[in-house]
Amino acid sequence: MSAALGVGLGGVVSASTRRRRSVVNAIACTALGASVVIALIPLALVLGYTISKGSKALTGSFLTHSMRGVGPLDGTGGAYHAIIGTLEQVLIASLIAIPLGLLVAVYIVEYGRGPLRSAVRFLIDVMTGIPSIVAGLFIFAFWVLGLHRGFSGLAAGLALAVLMLPVVVRSAEEMLKLVPDNLREASYALGIPRWRTVVSVVLPTASAGITTGVMLAVARVTGETAPLLLTAFGYDAIRTSPAKGPQSGLPLFVFQQAGSAFDVAVRRAWAGALTLIAIVLVLTVVARVVAGRSQLKAN
Repeated sequence: MSAALGVGLGGVVSASTRRRRSVVNAIACTALGASVVIALIPLALVLGYTISKGSKALTGSFLTHSMRGVGPLDGTGGAYHAIIGTLEQVLIASLIAIPLGLLVAVYIVEYGRGPLRSAVRFLIDVMTGIPSIVAGLFIFAFWVLGLHRGFSGLAAGLALAVLMLPVVVRSAEEMLKLVPDNLREASYALGIPRWRTVVSVVLPTASAGITTGVMLAVARVTGETAPLLLTAFGYDAIRTSPAKGPQSGLPLFVFQQAGSAFDVAVRRAWAGALTLIAIVLVLTVVARVVAGRSQLKAN
């Protein structure tokens, strides 16, 4: 009889536990859903407000003309020179930071041992917290003044690379750590050297996550204004060579136009902000498509 009573009590407790877990699960799911909605509301408001303001001035003329010779009350002029500057500066930063960042991440995960590895990781952690103005000041002091190179889009690209590098390293490092060791051991068992294993097995497996981290780094530096003020300085006309003289960029264009007292300039600032968002979106989509195709070929 006691055994039957114990079984009965166990059944009651089990049912009660299941109900409690169901309630807790429902509450947790509701809290998670509410958190996602709360986090998305500011993003939706910013995007919606920027689109509503920027779309009014975002025309074909805005995308194909510069501010050369445009007066303060003139409704013409555009951001073509700033778009060229932003694309070139971000490209320079990417060409420097992405390969170097991937090499550093591979060293930390695959090859690094002892104090040197710890020192490299510590340095990357410190660089992650560097304010953007400090990176701009460093390039300003070293490149613009120290080497007498002057203001240029190249100097801006170097400053953006300083900001981009630690983001690439940390994101790539975390993605490489997620690659199962079984894949590495299987490759080593076939007699494949370590460098070939990294190139042919580890990097393709982590390519999707690495691409996401790289695009986060690109998105961060694309909108930076402070380093550009100290390195590119700004220029109203079209300058396709980033190494010859001051050059504009979309963040600089938005900053300068938004600081104007005239409504026509403020409208151009909103259009420039919308253009900047569109560029980041296009780059992200293209990178994801390319990474997806590369992963399919690897599989």
